[in-house]
Amino acid sequence: MLSTAHSQRTVGRLAWVAAWTGLVVGQLHALARHNTADGAGDLTLPLTRLWSDPARSALRPLLDWADPDTVYLTYGKIWLPVFVAFTLCAVVVRRRRRPSGFEKVAWAVALTGYALACVGVFLDYYTQWTSYLPDAVAGPMFAVTIAGLLLTLVGSTLLGIALLRRGGVPRLAGWLLALTIPLAAGVLQLTSMGSAALPIMFAFGLIGRDLAAEQPYAQVAGAPVSA
Repeated sequence: MLSTAHSQRTVGRLAWVAAWTGLVVGQLHALARHNTADGAGDLTLPLTRLWSDPARSALRPLLDWADPDTVYLTYGKIWLPVFVAFTLCAVVVRRRRRPSGFEKVAWAVALTGYALACVGVFLDYYTQWTSYLPDAVAGPMFAVTIAGLLLTLVGSTLLGIALLRRGGVPRLAGWLLALTIPLAAGVLQLTSMGSAALPIMFAFGLIGRDLAAEQPYAQVAGAPVSA
């Protein structure tokens, strides 16, 4: 399915659009979280409160159409298609390269993390619609999310280092992946946990944009590299 040029271009476009969707709609999700009882604690972070208070006031019609938990769980559903988009793009990039050694290990860790993260966001938002499941059920589901997040952060960092060393992708994409952990930590000072994946979304969004534009490729050190 992902072996044809047409399907790869389509996945590339989806990854690029998904990155921007995550940036915009993901912040509505964060604002919705700040209106919930659990998420109100995020406002103790000065940088979060600095933008969230005026944004929630300005965007009130988008946030008060139902009770806070329903709004939060509804906007959270955006993360599944966004995560699936960058995961598919990662699969395409992996297939276009011939990784070996350190890069091969990095891809294995990263793709495992991405797949687990997709499962996690599905469990978090598509099994809960207008209210939360009991802790006995939600707890194990959230554990999947945390495991996916940790593997995603570590795997993306390793992958970014490997791609910077070997080339074959836009250097900005490589740096976004290599710096995933500090970038994610910075993002969490401003917004919600889903947005911690924004560096990864835009890394594969940039790569996907090149795929969609059908950049000419040459073989350098066994990897496809933009000419």
